[in-house]
Amino acid sequence: MTAPRPAEAPGEDLCRLAESYGVAPSYSPSPERTVTASAAALTRTLAALGVDASTPEATRAALAARRADVRERLLPPTVVCWGGAAPDALAGLPGGTRLRIETEQGETRDAAEHLPPGVHRLTATAPDGRTAAAHLIAAPPRLPTPGARSYGLLVQLYSLLSQRSWGMGDLGDLDELTAWAGRSLGAGFVQVNPLHAAVPGAPTDPSPYRPSSRRFPDPVHLRIEAIPEYAYVGDRERARALAERADRLRESVLEKGALIDRDAVWELKREALELVAQVPLGPGRRAAYCDYLAQQGEALEDHATWCALAEVHGPEWHTWPDGLRDPRSAETARARRELMDRVDFHSRLAWLTDAQLTAAQRAAREAGMPVGIVHDLAVGVHPGGADAWAQQRYFAAGMSVGAPPDAFNARGQDWGLPPWRPDRLAESGYAPFRGLLRGLFRYAGALRIDHVMGLFRLWWVPVGLPPTEGTYVRYDAEAMLAVLVLEASRAGAMVIGEDLGTVEPGVREALRRRGVFGTSVLWFERDWEGDGRPLPPDRWRADCLATATTHDLPPTAARLTGEHVDLRDRLGLLTRPVDVERGEAAADTGEWLALLARLGLLRGTGGGLGAGEEEAEVQAVHRFLLRTPARMIGVWLPDGVGDRRPQNLPGTWDEYPNWRLPIADAAGRVVTLEGLAASVRLRGLVEVLRGDGAQGGTGAGGGGDPGSA
Repeated sequence: MTAPRPAEAPGEDLCRLAESYGVAPSYSPSPERTVTASAAALTRTLAALGVDASTPEATRAALAARRADVRERLLPPTVVCWGGAAPDALAGLPGGTRLRIETEQGETRDAAEHLPPGVHRLTATAPDGRTAAAHLIAAPPRLPTPGARSYGLLVQLYSLLSQRSWGMGDLGDLDELTAWAGRSLGAGFVQVNPLHAAVPGAPTDPSPYRPSSRRFPDPVHLRIEAIPEYAYVGDRERARALAERADRLRESVLEKGALIDRDAVWELKREALELVAQVPLGPGRRAAYCDYLAQQGEALEDHATWCALAEVHGPEWHTWPDGLRDPRSAETARARRELMDRVDFHSRLAWLTDAQLTAAQRAAREAGMPVGIVHDLAVGVHPGGADAWAQQRYFAAGMSVGAPPDAFNARGQDWGLPPWRPDRLAESGYAPFRGLLRGLFRYAGALRIDHVMGLFRLWWVPVGLPPTEGTYVRYDAEAMLAVLVLEASRAGAMVIGEDLGTVEPGVREALRRRGVFGTSVLWFERDWEGDGRPLPPDRWRADCLATATTHDLPPTAARLTGEHVDLRDRLGLLTRPVDVERGEAAADTGEWLALLARLGLLRGTGGGLGAGEEEAEVQAVHRFLLRTPARMIGVWLPDGVGDRRPQNLPGTWDEYPNWRLPIADAAGRVVTLEGLAASVRLRGLVEVLRGDGAQGGTGAGGGGDPGSA
């Protein structure tokens, strides 16, 4: 067997051309090491941006054209101004250049200072007669920082079943959870997994991080009984039969150990929603629906059209008849007219889901939560789904997002998500990103952005090549952040960036400067620039959401007991002997427990709350989080009842039931929403947060009861 040939190194002209388009010829996985991208990776990435670098001659011609364009161009396609100050891009204009600004509010100005927030149109006319037009994003300088600390619950909504849900947690359960957590626990927020629309078909990919659309929510989360028209369904016998099937599905999960079956849940709800769709809307409801259609416009029409076409031709639009692969073609327009009933059906589902999401956020705020529901924005979409079809102009064909090789994954990662083209985003004034954020902020008190580093750069992998042969492509982070801050400020919402893992220098500082919070997970917070030991609480950052774990990590009880190593051993995922892994995990945990003991946070067995040793350690971990200056403290809801199982185990597919587990206690018994409300263990953990909060918080925003924010 012959060894694979090494990837060809790029020439100087190819490197210069790539850099001019924001494509990195190399990257540094560590300060002392630089890796050069392959010529194939650079050539194919440039091709995805519409640049021909297939031969040395083509590369030289493209480089000359690019340099000429940069010399002649007066303005970039999009410019940014913060807080009304003049954009930096104007400083390079020739003397005597005339400016004309048409604001989003319909005014005309000849100066770029003190503009109202919005996305305006800027026209520049140079003395030599050259003209240029650009989108001008005027954003507040930063998002406001919350004045008081709050704590909240983190939960994967599907895992939170009540005695009323149809086999998986739904928006009725979210409504109940927020009302209870706000009123009874003093919680300030509830963070959920992405609720984006999934790609239909059986079996559906259960991961909420590879959706069909990020712009519209998934109707599988609807509480059917909460839809007003459901009470007036004509076929009551069929409705009763569906409810009985839903009862059996719920009981199979709660009482018989079955996994959450999203496909079965959707089949039941789809049948119920077909009945609901036959009920005419009353005058007020009809007016509200028409308003929603008008507000969402072409984006909703495209989404609903894709859903209707997928029912006929399957969910992978690349296999549809040629004419239907273009959302703007005459064939698609004709199909939309022929399928108008189905287009309306899917439009109505989006409206119903939006309404229940809005109601859940309203319930959270009425319960006293200062933030309410924190929604999660996935990093990308499925290549065969609705967004990739409707917005294909903005996606880079033949490319996938992933991650380069690192200490944890020598092969790199390919997430199978097509990236946005930075050039097309800039040309549009970031219209797709603006529309996406505006839709989510309709019902979000805060938005968590998965892999927030993607606002700065993404690792592009040419389809067919391994992730090791990818390259970083840079985005205009100033513009992306300006859009984010603009839309969040309009909604009065917070933004939390998931900035775990490898983060290039300057990213966290740029996010903090604009008021975007970060994410700090206890087990990762070590003095990496010093002795590598656990980071003392007073050295943690303040502008962050601090947690003990996440959906991709072991629950706290499993990490404390070492059960996470045993799980990976049983599944054959370890690359080293199990004794070595156990020893390393025990040493890691031991260092943290020693620090907790030195700080006086391990208060004996149960700390007077009747808890066992492991439960007392979980409480101590959260006491530690309260000692940090972090303005938000997140509690993984399964930690409150001692669940040992991660919701997602990276590196597995069929080997582990990712995204299909209901919340369970330490013995593996399913715990319902009603059971959570009655849980002594959860109450004990909450009392730690509420009772110790007066001593916690050494930074700004700390010092008060975290539940009183």
